Amino acid sequence: MRDRSRGRGWALQALYAWEARGGKGSPADMLDELGRERAIADASRAYARQLLQYVGVHREGIDRRVQDSLSNWRLERLAVIDRNILRLAAAEMLYAQDVPPRVSIQEAIHLAEKYGTSESPRFVNGVLDALMHTLSKSGGDGE
Repeated sequence: MRDRSRGRGWALQALYAWEARGGKGSPADMLDELGRERAIADASRAYARQLLQYVGVHREGIDRRVQDSLSNWRLERLAVIDRNILRLAAAEMLYAQDVPPRVSIQEAIHLAEKYGTSESPRFVNGVLDALMHTLSKSGGDGE
């Protein structure tokens, strides 16, 4: 599971860079670019690619689900790092059937602790918990 944790971190870095560069190409392309500059273990890269493909293909639906779970916030007004942590975790919760939602939430909290502000872990937890409850009521389908 350590490979998946590292993969999530690489996916976050790629997604952050992709968005910072205007969202051109695909998030998975950005991972390839990072991989040319840094050593990324194959298992971590594979999981990062999977998550980034979920985001690349389903971003509108993922963003809609995250937005619906926000209280008094607009997705585009969030800090870039928090927004992308939420996207990755939501993508995992919606599309990675072998990962329990609570694991996705815990991993997102770890990313928020590492890369976000002091407020990020609590915020990420609250939004993803709301999403998890919505998914459990709706049957958890992706879109």
